Amino acid sequence: MKYPSSWLKGSSLGEAIACELRLQIINGTIKQGEILSENGIAADFGTSRSPVREALKTLSTEGLITLKRMGAVVNGLQLHDISELYDVRFLIESFAWKRLARQDTALVISQLQQIIDKMQLAAKHLDIVEFAYQDLSIHELIIKEAKHTRIWHLWLSIRQIVMTVILITTEEVLSQGEDKINFVIDKHRRLLQGLETKDPAVITARIEEYFADSHQTLHKSIH
Repeated sequence: MKYPSSWLKGSSLGEAIACELRLQIINGTIKQGEILSENGIAADFGTSRSPVREALKTLSTEGLITLKRMGAVVNGLQLHDISELYDVRFLIESFAWKRLARQDTALVISQLQQIIDKMQLAAKHLDIVEFAYQDLSIHELIIKEAKHTRIWHLWLSIRQIVMTVILITTEEVLSQGEDKINFVIDKHRRLLQGLETKDPAVITARIEEYFADSHQTLHKSIH
């Protein structure tokens, strides 16, 4: 699997290199402990070392690599990293869904229903990239519409890793047949139904249910 070119529109070359390397590190194509050379990456991507340095700096900030002279050592995404990533997502989304429930949700609910419809269409065509993009869109819409600047900035700090993880888990989900695909779509629909109740206890229960299953899926997909 390559990183989707449609997700790179407007990205710098350094960002594009970071996205491809991030995917290869998280899916295990590039192994923990491997040494990444600036010159080697530059040759692979047919570019100078400047955008490679930009990419490595980004991946270092995310904790996926440790910078060394003229390159880096791969840390990868370990089980504890996965757990921490989902802890942060759970905290962000628990806050966002419940905050949103205190607002007028009619427009957001309509938008969420449209996204879920697009997920179903993508599933019908076994379109991994589109399904993953719509999956991300559901969660990002909720976080954005919660209208909390610091929460939004926290989301942006993990967004690229989350996008990559969703892409990998989507490939796993769409390979498992119609029942599994429908189960994943229904998980998102249950989140939406929880929001419609505007009941914080119901919303919390739906979010806990969602993340418990998603965490399991991720473990199976990456390890």
